Amino acid sequence: MIGTWSSHRLRLLRELQLRGTIAAVASALNYSASTVSQQLAKLESEIGTPLLRADGRRVRLTPAGETVAAHAARVLALEEEARGALELTAPGPSTVRVAAMQTAAMALVPPALARIEAEHPHVRVEMVLLPPEQGLFELEAGSLDVVVAEQYVGRTRPHRPGMERTLLGRDPIDLVVAQDSAIRSLADARESAWVVEPEGTQARAWVLEQCRAAGFEPDVRFEAADLVAHVRLIASGRAVGFVPGLAFDGDDAPVRRISLPSAAHREVFLAFRSSSREVPAVTAVRGALAAAFADARHRDDEAADGAR
Repeated sequence: MIGTWSSHRLRLLRELQLRGTIAAVASALNYSASTVSQQLAKLESEIGTPLLRADGRRVRLTPAGETVAAHAARVLALEEEARGALELTAPGPSTVRVAAMQTAAMALVPPALARIEAEHPHVRVEMVLLPPEQGLFELEAGSLDVVVAEQYVGRTRPHRPGMERTLLGRDPIDLVVAQDSAIRSLADARESAWVVEPEGTQARAWVLEQCRAAGFEPDVRFEAADLVAHVRLIASGRAVGFVPGLAFDGDDAPVRRISLPSAAHREVFLAFRSSSREVPAVTAVRGALAAAFADARHRDDEAADGAR
């Protein structure tokens, strides 16, 4: 095991540990599968021990491969910390990659970008719209720097080694009905058609729990990840649903918001790698998103008072 280990190839091994297949690694990093395989073979040669074993048409990490991949995560984290330290002493153009769920992309990202442009013009922000489940995975894999995510009461998301969170605050969730609806409570909505988010999301599971606790199974007729579509459908009088406050930012749809007795809410948080905690550009983006959330909550509190 004498010789230099390529940090680039170590990253490929770590990616394989997280993503499970060479094809997935190649797709994520815009390489060909053959290139990834060749680079991993070279890493095996550098280290001097088998890191992969065939398993049918796939490959899996050997025990040695798992050990090296775990250490690779630490090497990559140290590199990121070093880049952050250099940025502190010699600031320059930086790119921060952000993933945001839909409501955050609408309500938080635009004002956060305005703040970054005014206060940190050397920081370039790239954003992708992703559900929290996918965004948090890509954060751990290293393809993202900051993720705006959510979690519901009783459904906290797993904490992963090397990942940190900053709570932005609570985003109230109301039962939302058409403006002229006769519904005044959750119990009144037991015979209504419902619009919910897709299967497998925390939001959908939470909605089902609320309805079941109220003594009924919701008649789910509409499914959409787009919460703007939820609001529009509800405004038409063809459905009811639970909608978080951030979804209403700047939206004057003709709906009425009904607060639940339990003061329902979701927690909105920022996730980032521990190794980027002191990176100036990442810190600036986190601060801008936090300020945007505080402003959005203030606006929503005022708007909600007029929609109840």
